[in-house]
Amino acid sequence: MFKNIKNKKGFSLIELLVVVVIIAILAAIAVPIYMSYVRKARATEAQSAIAAIRSTYRVYYQTYGTTENYTIDDALLDAKLGNATMKNWEFEVIGNPPKKYIATSTAEFAQGEGHQVWYDVEASEYHGYGIDPDENEEEVID
Repeated sequence: MFKNIKNKKGFSLIELLVVVVIIAILAAIAVPIYMSYVRKARATEAQSAIAAIRSTYRVYYQTYGTTENYTIDDALLDAKLGNATMKNWEFEVIGNPPKKYIATSTAEFAQGEGHQVWYDVEASEYHGYGIDPDENEEEVID
């Protein structure tokens, strides 16, 4: 009976542990990279919405010469953002004419609330959640 067991080929416990350790190392490398891509994709939603809001403010400014009576609610209606975007983000505009456009995530946002993406008009660049590599999400409201 034991002769049949000795002739059987299989993996030893050490070989199985080595494979498990290799898989764990690969997962430890892959998961943070995947999460970074997820953050960037979610930030892209806010960037697209901010770009649409910026366009509505530009059109209003070119039409009337000022944005003083143009509120963020007016801009959101004109931008016609989707329901999912409106559930995930709250928007704010600072300045007249606007100097900063800010999107702050809500409780409905999959990664949690309080994440900010903002566009600085003077620098012409986006900052914040999913964009800056150091993830420095300091408060941008002046």
